[in-house]
Amino acid sequence: MTQENLVVFDIETVPDKDNFEGTGFPKPLFHIPVAIAFLHAEIVIEDLKEVYWLKELRCGGTAEYSEHDLLKAFIDYIEKQRPRLVSYNGRSFDLPVIKYRAMKHGLSAPMLTSRDYSYRYEQDHHCDLLEVLTDYGASTRPKLDEVCGVFGLPGKLGTDGSMVAGMYEAGQIKEIRDYCELDVLNTYLVYLRYALLSGKTSPSGYEQAVTDVRNYLERVRSEREHLGEFLDAWESR
Repeated sequence: MTQENLVVFDIETVPDKDNFEGTGFPKPLFHIPVAIAFLHAEIVIEDLKEVYWLKELRCGGTAEYSEHDLLKAFIDYIEKQRPRLVSYNGRSFDLPVIKYRAMKHGLSAPMLTSRDYSYRYEQDHHCDLLEVLTDYGASTRPKLDEVCGVFGLPGKLGTDGSMVAGMYEAGQIKEIRDYCELDVLNTYLVYLRYALLSGKTSPSGYEQAVTDVRNYLERVRSEREHLGEFLDAWESR
């Protein structure tokens, strides 16, 4: 039996108004990360199949962290865990933002820039679900919320990415961080379906992982209201 780490991640950003003067959605270079959420699961390999155990779900740092400190904390975490990364559109957006902004602040991120993590078709180091589910652009690109709706998952709970800039200006950093955590949770649940589809896990392994998530949410719901709301929405579907 062997063990590995899996980290599902997502970022929320606002435009870099000091450098972006255009209209529309800025290029990754012109985004400032204001929240980086991640879910850490342990991968246990038994009889050539993977079993997943959720260890933690949170945002990095605190609401008071600067961009520099937020990026450094996430990069240091990845350097330490050396995980399999999972994202939804992470190759096209989240990681480019992190790399550009890390360079802006003079940070080093050798793991994230290594060939293993940079190679587009390497799913065991970085599985971008939007890439693999669309055969790397051969099919149309659905939004995460659309996939969740079809799969019976909660998806968005009243907040979406277009609202983040306004929330940030209103000082709603906690709400942004909570929203980012929910996107990560949705992504993880979609990944479990993909792991079943691709044969990485067995039907019983999939059911165990889903039960593990439900149990985790039940344990923390009294302290983390947004996760309780997610669980309620999930059960209602």
